[in-house]
Amino acid sequence: MKKNHAFIGPFGSGKTEIALNFAIKEVKKGKKVALADLDFVSPYFRSRDEEKLLNEYGIVPVFPKGHLKYADTPIIPPAVFGYLQNPEYTTVLDIGGEEDGVAVVGYMKDRVTNTYFYFVVNTRRPFTQTPEEIVDYVTRLSKRGRIEVDFLVNNTNLQEETTPEIIEEGEKILEKASGILKIPVAFTVVPEFLGEFEGKFPIFTLKRYLKIAFW
Repeated sequence: MKKNHAFIGPFGSGKTEIALNFAIKEVKKGKKVALADLDFVSPYFRSRDEEKLLNEYGIVPVFPKGHLKYADTPIIPPAVFGYLQNPEYTTVLDIGGEEDGVAVVGYMKDRVTNTYFYFVVNTRRPFTQTPEEIVDYVTRLSKRGRIEVDFLVNNTNLQEETTPEIIEEGEKILEKASGILKIPVAFTVVPEFLGEFEGKFPIFTLKRYLKIAFW
């Protein structure tokens, strides 16, 4: 079992909201958790904006501080490497989704060997609407970041308009992509307001924390 978890995906896939939820769920299991915001691409949906929330749950927030907090340059705080290697901590990485964003992982390749990589997909977003598009996206980002994706995540949604049918549609598309890529689907994300849901994959109930989100 690897101790760290990294979330990547296209802009609008919902990876940041999932990373926040994942970190909180790990804390509730009694684990020590650090969340590193390594998204240098999107200035709108960043886990660093939820520093107060992270502190409330005892999650260690890791990102540049002071005037560098919102810099769009690839600054990796040295603390990231410390938490990645610290056996007492589960470290969650929120990584920029486009090719330039995930390239930062290439610089960290030797430090992320104990890390699972999750590719988050919302099949209602552009460029990940078919199995073929998903396969192409995963292949390109894997090559750019010099990583192997361990799991796919079905986060198909239309925000408040999400229905069970929309989520099921996403599961069918992810199942086909999974078969082509030979990469398993870790879970299907189900927003809290939908309540019970039975699908093809394990369920990850999601609570909205970001003020504006493509969860």
